[in-house]
This record gives sequence, structure tokens and C-alpha cells, in this order.
Amino acid sequence: MSEIVKKFLYLNRKAPYGTIYAWEALEVILIGAAFDQEVSVLFLDDGVYQLTKGQDTSGIGMKNFSPTFRTLGDYEVKNVYVDRDSLAARGLTQDDLVQIAWEDFDTEEEVENIVEVIDSARVRELMDASDVVFSF
Repeated sequence: MSEIVKKFLYLNRKAPYGTIYAWEALEVILIGAAFDQEVSVLFLDDGVYQLTKGQDTSGIGMKNFSPTFRTLGDYEVKNVYVDRDSLAARGLTQDDLVQIAWEDFDTEEEVENIVEVIDSARVRELMDASDVVFSF
């Protein structure tokens, strides 16, 4: 019996701290990836802040979980997208975001940064092509 692989798209819309949404989204993404599903992650609205470099949570007394995003490639997540309009509305560019590497251990193919900034048309395409969409 062959295994059915679903296309999961995780929409991260919330700022990284102040609510539990970002942390919960990250946990669900890692679970989906662990079950060998095709996982894509899209950061939009205030969710783009989840991938910003140099986060320091010492002033708010919360654990900084942002370094965990850099491990997504280790979980075979190779589709990480950021909405261009959301970045621009917050005065951010791709240079403000962490890089996430991915490596195929079988073929030794390597990608230095899988974070891709996309336009609204591509956002719609991703949503339409997904079997399951989770929004956090």
C-alpha cells in the first residue's frame, strides 16, 4: 500500500511573542514534517517578524524560540515563503530575515537559503495548490 502525501501549507500571521500562536505553529509544522508530508510555510502580516534576525526576548521574560526556525531544513521543510507586501508594510526587506539552509542527504544537494520572498499572486497559487491550509 502506497503512502499518500498531502501538501500542507502553514500560514504564520501573528507576531512571534505576546500570544502562543507562533510557538504553536512552529510545533505543528515540525510535527507535519516528521510525518513525511509536503510542508510549506508562509509568513505574512505580522508573522514576518517571526523570521527577523537578532531577536532578543530578555526584556519580556520569554524564551527566544526563533533559532528553531533555522532548523526547518533539517526536518525536510524546503519551502519557506515570505509575503513581499507584508515585509514592505513593516519596513523590512529580505536582508532583515534569517537564512534557512536545506540539504538533501541522499543527493548532497544543498541550498544555502530556502526563504523566498513572493508576491500576492504566488501566495494565492500556494493556497490553491495545497491540500490542507493551517492558519495561525
